[in-house]
Amino acid sequence: MNQKFGVCNLSLIPLRTEPSDRSEMSSQLLFGDHFTILESKDKWLKILTAHDDYEGWIDRKQAEEIEHAAFVSLHDLNTILGISVTHIVTKASSSEKLHLVTGSNIPNTLDKFFYLRDTKYKLEGETIRPAKDKLRSAVSDVAMFYLNAPYLWGGKSVFGIDCSGLTQMVFRQFGIKLRRDAYQQAEQGELVGFLQEARAGDLAFFDNEDGRITHVGIMLDNETIIHASGRVRIDSVDNQGIYANEFNRYTHKLRIIKRV
Repeated sequence: MNQKFGVCNLSLIPLRTEPSDRSEMSSQLLFGDHFTILESKDKWLKILTAHDDYEGWIDRKQAEEIEHAAFVSLHDLNTILGISVTHIVTKASSSEKLHLVTGSNIPNTLDKFFYLRDTKYKLEGETIRPAKDKLRSAVSDVAMFYLNAPYLWGGKSVFGIDCSGLTQMVFRQFGIKLRRDAYQQAEQGELVGFLQEARAGDLAFFDNEDGRITHVGIMLDNETIIHASGRVRIDSVDNQGIYANEFNRYTHKLRIIKRV
């Protein structure tokens, strides 16, 4: 059987663990996120995302199938939407508007117009080309964009985000691909031996009582971290872990620090 591919053509859709609207949302797809179709079941598609190799189920009405050539083109894409609460694109044929979120993938534009499969869109704004060499100097500003965003399991936007979604979306602004879950991200990059050596943009990982990595945040310096816990917040961190000044206690136990 020939392999099938697809792309998200809505602003933000849920990726679920099972083919049911009642199933847990494990992640989200943004406009322009593309994927391989692994299985179809009634109204559901089981997919493998191209960005982070994550499996889950989506409602087939919230995406559209594309040819392999279009899949490859999207895979090589390096233009996304930058830091803004909302970006507007308009369907050229009907003037319908979509409000897209930060980090959405946008095919190369010509005079503000671009195509996603057969649909022509007009972008009201600008795209950016992520640059890895800007990570150290700009990561704090990008991370601060999400400050006070509410915690949402599986979320990837300023309207709701989880800890590894935060790190993934911040790093996307610099063209760095992180895996989806905290324990997967902990397998990337190089180990930083001591907290005192941590720099802005390093990732700090935290484990539970069973020793499983369950939380991640972005170091702003070697004493401060931004992370999603209840909301995206800034807390102190030391060799023991995250100390939440708001609660006057430690909330997460430090395991390792990685530099991606």
